[in-house]
Amino acid sequence: MPVSVFAFAAAAAAQAAAPQAAIQPAPSAAIAPAAPRAVILSAPTQGVLRAGAPVPLRIEQTLNSNDKALREGEQFRMTVASDVMLGNMVVIPAGSIATGEITDIRHKGMWGKSGRINARVLNVRVGDRLIRMTGNFDDKGVTGTAGVVTAIALVPIAGFFVTGTSANIPAGSGVKGFLDEDLTIAAPQPAAAASGQPH
Repeated sequence: MPVSVFAFAAAAAAQAAAPQAAIQPAPSAAIAPAAPRAVILSAPTQGVLRAGAPVPLRIEQTLNSNDKALREGEQFRMTVASDVMLGNMVVIPAGSIATGEITDIRHKGMWGKSGRINARVLNVRVGDRLIRMTGNFDDKGVTGTAGVVTAIALVPIAGFFVTGTSANIPAGSGVKGFLDEDLTIAAPQPAAAASGQPH
């Protein structure tokens, strides 16, 4: 059966009049915002020289157990032998004054008894700061025991007159002390760059 031209025209018109489906764009993946980045302004401005750090010292006076004026509890002077550094900074300069103390002393005596000196490091002064330190050292004389034995074998009373030697720590002797506290050091700030150009 022949189709009317009018029927085709009517169908086309109806199709054109029908509402068209809206094409939605494919959803895009959500992009998380980037985390804020830290800005490094400068290098750390502080450092710590820890307790236990060694400090080389030099005794400034002779300590001899035969010195009758040298007694337990007496203090004596020392100096720092070389710079104590933290990185490239001098924390305790060479020549700084340190203090030691006699903790035990025994004078030489009869029957071959030798002398003995025990001492400890107390502190070091840097500017107006007194820094606690620790460290012990000693010196012992040589006993005269062999001489006593010989003397007693020959003449019993003679052993009484045999003495040992005195303990002696001469001036200039090196000893080692150690920090007894942490030292927080403020590093010098870097010089600010000059602003502007020279004219």
